Amino acid sequence: MTVHNDSEQGCLTLHLGERFDFSIHRAFHDACLGDVPAARSYVLDLEQVEGMDSSALGMLMLLREHAGGDRAEIRIVNASADLRNTLRIAGFDKLFTVH
Repeated sequence: MTVHNDSEQGCLTLHLGERFDFSIHRAFHDACLGDVPAARSYVLDLEQVEGMDSSALGMLMLLREHAGGDRAEIRIVNASADLRNTLRIAGFDKLFTVH
């Protein structure tokens, strides 16, 4: 996972690797949930992600809460058709902007 923080725009972009699961929980937490103030917006780039598990969905919910709940601006980009389907089935397409 690589992180790009555009402080001028207030946007934090996370480029996730092949795995979006519990194995990256600590890195995800440290990058955007820990003692880090909330950004104005977030972009999660799933281009390399081959699959995600339920802990990934939990991390997304934690991020949404940290970012302001219903006021959060979180975009999920470059998700494969399978990942978009998983997000849709879980109802996350109503909570996040999915491209």
